[in-house]
Amino acid sequence: MSDQLIIFDTTLRDGEQSPGASMTKDEKLRIARQLERLRVDVIEAGFAASSNGDFECVRTIAAHIKDSTVCSLARANDRDIARAAEALKPAANARIHTFIATSELHMQKKLRMTADEVFEQAKLSVRFARNLCADVEFSPEDGYRSDPDFLCRVLEAAIEEGATTLNIPDTVGYAVPELYGAFIRNLRERIPNSDKAVWSVHCHNDLGMAVANSLAGVMIGGARQVECTINGLGERAGNCSLEEVVMAVKTRRDYFGLDLRVDASQIVPASRLVAQTTGFVVQPNKAVVGANAFAHASGIHQDGVLKARDTYEIMRAEDVGWSANKIVLGKLSGRNAFKQRLQELGIETDSEADINAAFTRFKDLADRKSDIFDEDIIAL
Repeated sequence: MSDQLIIFDTTLRDGEQSPGASMTKDEKLRIARQLERLRVDVIEAGFAASSNGDFECVRTIAAHIKDSTVCSLARANDRDIARAAEALKPAANARIHTFIATSELHMQKKLRMTADEVFEQAKLSVRFARNLCADVEFSPEDGYRSDPDFLCRVLEAAIEEGATTLNIPDTVGYAVPELYGAFIRNLRERIPNSDKAVWSVHCHNDLGMAVANSLAGVMIGGARQVECTINGLGERAGNCSLEEVVMAVKTRRDYFGLDLRVDASQIVPASRLVAQTTGFVVQPNKAVVGANAFAHASGIHQDGVLKARDTYEIMRAEDVGWSANKIVLGKLSGRNAFKQRLQELGIETDSEADINAAFTRFKDLADRKSDIFDEDIIAL
């Protein structure tokens, strides 16, 4: 297996499916350009057949993005696939991503098709897509809840018809890490031509395990592509979070042993742009991109970080695009952090007694006021 992990960003397609997160063409292009600066491998620009507006978005992004592969989603039918291919014509590197549901529940209740009908449609659709585009991804929707025997049959045929990437979605966020990883490994071991395609994971966060499931799919299952979104944006509880997967792999390279093309210093700018564009505010304690991700309020923590950053930080704030870590002064802060802030503000003190007196007044104020600003320190 390759040591390269492919990052497939679907913020502009699956992320936009969050109620209220719809974006204009100009907004999508702005985000796509930031994703290119972030150096994601694949940008899923939209669902070209879903509307004329989405078609134009995909075509515009395809015309402007040169460093990342531009992808369009398409249902497993000729009309959708042809529409995707048309929208992707200007792309330097294009991918068609076609899908059809394979779980018994979805086939019976949603598609109202038999297993044999789904098998034929999947096979013919991949064949049709492969004739229009050299890079074809196939996804069995609700794959994790599908019968493994039937799924093996469909995936083997998809590879035979030319699919270059096989994606196994946990469409409803039902998976558990160890079981999901074992599920993908089992498929790869049973399918004779499994080595002819890159295996991919696409996990939703309904039980809060999208990142854990995705990483288990990589480490246990052998997947080498992760589908994710900026800020974990996505319908219902969201998708696997790009920033968390990327920094987990980078920070724990000793365990994962995988290489990434991503420029992590562009993560925070991407996060802010997506948040501002969609209006979906990032929670302060969100990993990597939350306002408090590198903030320290406890005096013990502040003292440790000021002496040696790695006492309480496993990543550098600057590495993901923050200007620096943040010492938040409050009632839990210690004398060392207070003294450091005085120096940063250029406040000169004649003696330790002056610092001690100011620190005592600061503690009294902090007991009455939750947020201490630099102006408060200067006033003290």
